[in-house]
Amino acid sequence: MKIGRYEILEEIGQGAMGTVYRARDPLIERTVAIKTVSITQLQQEGADAESRFLHEAQSAGRLSHPHIVTIYDVGEAEGLAYIAMEYLSGATLRDLMNKGPMPLDLAIETATQMAEALAFAHEHGVIHRDIKPANVVVTGQRGHIKLTDFGIAHLINSDHTRAGQMLGSPRYMSPEQAMGREIDGRSDIFSLGAVLYEMLTGQYAFDGDSLPTIVYRVINEAPVDAASLRSKLPAELSNLLARMLDKNPEVRPDANALVNALRGVAPLPAPQTPPPQPTHRPSRRLPKLTLETLLVVLLLIGVGVLISKNTDEPAAPPPMPSALPRTDTRKPLQPQEDADTAAGGNEANSAVIEPTEANQAVRKPAIPKDPYLVGLDKKQVELRIQRTELLLEYTEQHPDVVQVDRQLEQLQIERRAYLRQLQRKQKN
Repeated sequence: MKIGRYEILEEIGQGAMGTVYRARDPLIERTVAIKTVSITQLQQEGADAESRFLHEAQSAGRLSHPHIVTIYDVGEAEGLAYIAMEYLSGATLRDLMNKGPMPLDLAIETATQMAEALAFAHEHGVIHRDIKPANVVVTGQRGHIKLTDFGIAHLINSDHTRAGQMLGSPRYMSPEQAMGREIDGRSDIFSLGAVLYEMLTGQYAFDGDSLPTIVYRVINEAPVDAASLRSKLPAELSNLLARMLDKNPEVRPDANALVNALRGVAPLPAPQTPPPQPTHRPSRRLPKLTLETLLVVLLLIGVGVLISKNTDEPAAPPPMPSALPRTDTRKPLQPQEDADTAAGGNEANSAVIEPTEANQAVRKPAIPKDPYLVGLDKKQVELRIQRTELLLEYTEQHPDVVQVDRQLEQLQIERRAYLRQLQRKQKN
């Protein structure tokens, strides 16, 4: 399917005035959005509606602004009037607002970008006439917005508009627009105020269960004060919003004044920075020093184990080094205290006290040096050093730590069994 020279790729939307397609421009290999309206429908709106459509679309096409969608082409083909414009793949503002009230800074920034686009368009004599969340596309990760439907929105605004065919979305149209009166750029400001109100509160400024109810409230009633629906709303923003939604166009700011006012709204209070850390904060080298200390202690314990087990004479357990307090060796391992007890007790106690008990039970002949026992003790020291390193480097739930604990427990069991065998042999 083609419309003019454009190859239609898929239908991406339906509007009150026609269909929207994603299409390809074969001349420059560019993806575009094609918005169409039936020429027959245009002619029903008045004898000059068709020419007015093309004129307004061309006027919108002259708007080159970072926050206005770019129009590439306008024309007629196959009984359709069409506008080829920049294809935007981002979500609409409607999609974001459906999730609830927006963060204050994001709502203000979005409204500011919309006001900048309107200021540029109004300076060039173009009124949007249908400002609503669905006509705002959010592109990129930083909330860059683009207003769409300039030109098309100007399409049906004549004395021939039939009852019930009001231009624009009723919840966002201005009172003068709802009454069919002549409008200017201040009508767009009212519509933007209704969008901003909803961004801030999560509620429509004007709502009802029927079109006549909504239109009546737009014309006659003021919305609930936004500050009563959202706490900590800056007073200047609440006052600005009330002016934007005033029934009298003369009270509303123009787009340029609105941009300046939005930029002047006080931002949210900056989060309190944490107080500076005290000068006696532990050094970053402390974990390294702790690891070195633990390794020295464990190595000394291991040496003590080997000496107490393999000496020809019974020996008392090696004393803990006075320069390295015993409590220091336990501190990093306290979270694993229960597991250590099941695996043979505290590192220092299980390695030192146990040989003492064995020596007290077998006082007569000393246990001779045994290569197998020496190997067990050596492996035990290596595993405990490895466990300490893992505890300092990872969490205590790390699977490697659990595996080392199991190996330590098995070594303790095997060591005790072997000692009992040696004791029985010596008694015999």
